[in-house]
Amino acid sequence: MPGAVTRLAALGVRVEGHPLRGIRYADARHRADAPFRRGDGLGVRRTVLHAALFTRATSLGIPVTPARVVSFAQDEACVTATAGGTITARYLVAADGLHSPIRRSLGLDPPAARHPRYGLRRHYRIPPWTDLVEVHWAADREAYITPVAADLVGVAILGGAAPGGLESRLRAFPALAARLAGAPVASDVRGAGPMRQDVGRRVAGRVLLVGDAAGYLDALTGEGIGAALAQAEVLAGCLAAGRPGDYERAWRRVTAKSRALTRGLLWSGHQPLLRPRIAAAAHLMPGLFTAIVDQVAWA
Repeated sequence: MPGAVTRLAALGVRVEGHPLRGIRYADARHRADAPFRRGDGLGVRRTVLHAALFTRATSLGIPVTPARVVSFAQDEACVTATAGGTITARYLVAADGLHSPIRRSLGLDPPAARHPRYGLRRHYRIPPWTDLVEVHWAADREAYITPVAADLVGVAILGGAAPGGLESRLRAFPALAARLAGAPVASDVRGAGPMRQDVGRRVAGRVLLVGDAAGYLDALTGEGIGAALAQAEVLAGCLAAGRPGDYERAWRRVTAKSRALTRGLLWSGHQPLLRPRIAAAAHLMPGLFTAIVDQVAWA
């Protein structure tokens, strides 16, 4: 999203990708476009983003140890982690993803979500047909098409648990399936879920959670990278001040808008009478749709 692009630039991170001008909602009968009002987004493969972050970190002289934390212990003064050796530091920040092993070891994993949702994604070697992120709505799932290069699009399908793989789930979107028919696949299918992780707290002594590990609602609004960068900024401020306990309140403040917007859209998507009308409502009220997208873009 544009907000994430701006935050990356402020950190000196240069990422190559495909410019994104806005969001499109579509179903079998309706289409609504919402251009970003304040700058472009960027379609980027996760591997490209990781490489850019690594390059920036090493250019600043930040040491990177390619090892997994397998255990850790903390006391009032420090945290000692075992990760290809022993590392001792004042704090341990866990940015280890949706199903964070560090969060689990702290006993902070949330209960199972009431409406679990899962995602599958694959890249196709085909020129993007738009510079918008397309969101196609079906009865029980959505498909997200993101241009990530001049000859490459990412396709992700989100919804409840269902048998079959990505190709079978694409059949719920006949027009999209027809457009992709015959396009060479450019990556393996990867999946994630359950997505919703209602984590109760993000601070356990000198261990702090950030990004997806800190709690997650859903990928349907696309603001995950921007939200993680905003969390990281306030977390760094709390640690620099020697006040890790302040991070919980700061996390809630910087994520409040994105969490509210995502909860609202998730709630609508679970209502049998509302879900079929989401794309139609966006088509009939383009000003409101654009205003909501602008809020999400800078959440």
